[in-house]
Amino acid sequence: MADRKPNKLIQESSPYLLQHAYNPVNWYPWGEEALQLARQQNKPILVSIGYAACHWCHVMERQSFENEQVATLMNSHFVCIKVDREERPDVDAIYMDAVQTMGIQGGWPLNVFLNPEAKPFYGGTYFPPKQWMQLLQTIAEAYQQNQQELDETAEELASHLRLSDLEKYRLAPGSIELSESEFKQLYQHLSKRFDREYGGLAPAPKFAMPTTYLFLLRYYNHTHDETALAQINLTLRQMAYGGIYDQIGGGFARYSVDARWLVPHFEKMLYDNAQLITLYSEAYQVTKDPLFRQVVYETVRFVERELMSEQNGFYSSLDADTEGMEGKYYTFTKDELHRILKDEEPLFSKYYNATASGNFEHGRNILHRQLSNEVFARENELKPEVLQEMIVGWKKTLLKAREKRLKPALDDKMLCSWNALMLKALADAYYVFGEKRFLDLALRNADFLFEELREGDKLCHTYKNGKATIDGFLEDYALLISALIRLYEVTFNETWLHHARRFAAYTLSHFYDPEEKLFFFTDKDSEKLIARKKELLDNVIPSSNAVMAVNLHLLGLYFDDAKYQEIANAMLQAVKSLLLKEPSHLSHWAILYHNLLTPTAEVAIVGKQVPKMREELSSFYLPNMVLMGSDHKSSLPLLSDKLPVDGKTTIYVCYNKTCQLPVTTPGEALKQLKGWQQESKFPAL
Repeated sequence: MADRKPNKLIQESSPYLLQHAYNPVNWYPWGEEALQLARQQNKPILVSIGYAACHWCHVMERQSFENEQVATLMNSHFVCIKVDREERPDVDAIYMDAVQTMGIQGGWPLNVFLNPEAKPFYGGTYFPPKQWMQLLQTIAEAYQQNQQELDETAEELASHLRLSDLEKYRLAPGSIELSESEFKQLYQHLSKRFDREYGGLAPAPKFAMPTTYLFLLRYYNHTHDETALAQINLTLRQMAYGGIYDQIGGGFARYSVDARWLVPHFEKMLYDNAQLITLYSEAYQVTKDPLFRQVVYETVRFVERELMSEQNGFYSSLDADTEGMEGKYYTFTKDELHRILKDEEPLFSKYYNATASGNFEHGRNILHRQLSNEVFARENELKPEVLQEMIVGWKKTLLKAREKRLKPALDDKMLCSWNALMLKALADAYYVFGEKRFLDLALRNADFLFEELREGDKLCHTYKNGKATIDGFLEDYALLISALIRLYEVTFNETWLHHARRFAAYTLSHFYDPEEKLFFFTDKDSEKLIARKKELLDNVIPSSNAVMAVNLHLLGLYFDDAKYQEIANAMLQAVKSLLLKEPSHLSHWAILYHNLLTPTAEVAIVGKQVPKMREELSSFYLPNMVLMGSDHKSSLPLLSDKLPVDGKTTIYVCYNKTCQLPVTTPGEALKQLKGWQQESKFPAL
């Protein structure tokens, strides 16, 4: 590699693209230069899409893109473009949709063949070298001999890609009415996929999908259905006990390849860990399970230690592989454990189920638990506090030993949307636990985003090497607005709420489609691709349209703006028929359904003890509420006329612009909130 000339990717900042900068393939980044070259030379385009932490992307690079013979074939017949899907989710969405339309299961690496007009005619995912070379030869010959036929195929596919999701799923607007029976139907459909032995949704592989369990928490809160809570507890405990959770350093891997959450795909993504901090924080509010608190604290420490930049932005991910072996950094042989822990190794190995033969490749052990601390202490005749002290020591010792190993590669680009998820997670964790460090981290990150990724009310998607690039996508705006609303609720600094409103106004003028009453994924002023998509379904990140709809509902309440609430209602109406059929793919829409099923509580705290009163109120799980507070005159409509009663800090609980009698303790406010919830189970639209 040392004597190779770099290709065009050497000018890029994405770690994934830079990984390929010395391939013998003449890679171009996505852009006009490559597209124009294809048109000038009338060559088909190969677009290869992946991301830095993708295991099979690395495998295909080693086997094919590093191979001179393969590269010669690619360079002779194609204009080759490399795309980081995390930088360009818009490009990825179009060509993933194309491959799935061909009847091929999607995944990464994603390899798609296009005509010079960037319209796809064939594609797939990972190909072994021999098969890849045969495919390249076949497509090159077909393009030379049957270009017109391939162009016709590409045109048909492009027409399909231009269909809106409402057309694709044949969605007629749903009924404007919401009902308890429909709400329960959402749960019934979702529950058909429950793995009732190990938690999560069957079958394996299992992704965490936090938004599913955030909905289930709301469903349980609304219905008191104990089976829903049991599934939440089972899932969150099994994940926290499993190999998907880093038992030594905290934080979660991307997914589990098996049903028991034991063997993960070891890459760690910022977006998973952010959403899981939010989920475990909310679950702690409901259950007060100390395991959930521990997971939150350890995961925040992991993110701060390994994914936080000096500028207070958060990096994207850590790779799964080190030294060409997946999971080597995180796993241990029994001999390694004995050398590190000495006399304590047998008890450690019993606690974390490590064996001489191992449960992973090369005799290595993925550390995991099967018993609670209480049961393990009892079975091993230990005092719980002694066991707890030993566990803390084990983790400290092994983390120190692990730090000496070659570390997984870091994807050090910072994405606005993923940072926004982490910003909200920190605010959520602070709201629940009152840990000042969480709020400090959140405020520092918010300042970073506003200083480095914002120009007025416009956002950039990615930041690296002191430079923000790529116009913001809907996910950037939607997730940042959501985080800013939460940041307001934990600081009562109205600046954050006004920023959220300005970003919402920008999305309505640059992303909104008034005909379908949904938002496009791309800004109207950004690069024009062969299709302009809308994101309806949740993926590992919740649907940007669903997040935006929840935002508009909440902002409509904060600012008494009926237009925002009307749009949120219309968005739910547009997708409701699909939601009722496929709730596992639209669980963030189900959260909006929950918020609109009964009127959202508007809770205002006024007076000198506002922070203390908010802290007391936040120990309760109140998922359908907007919370505001001030000890001075406020510009917010719901606060502008509220005054303390008899000089005491006062709480006003309001619904549908009607306030109940002011009270001066969180307990009295809680009675009003719980009482109204029981009385008001009727459609709100």
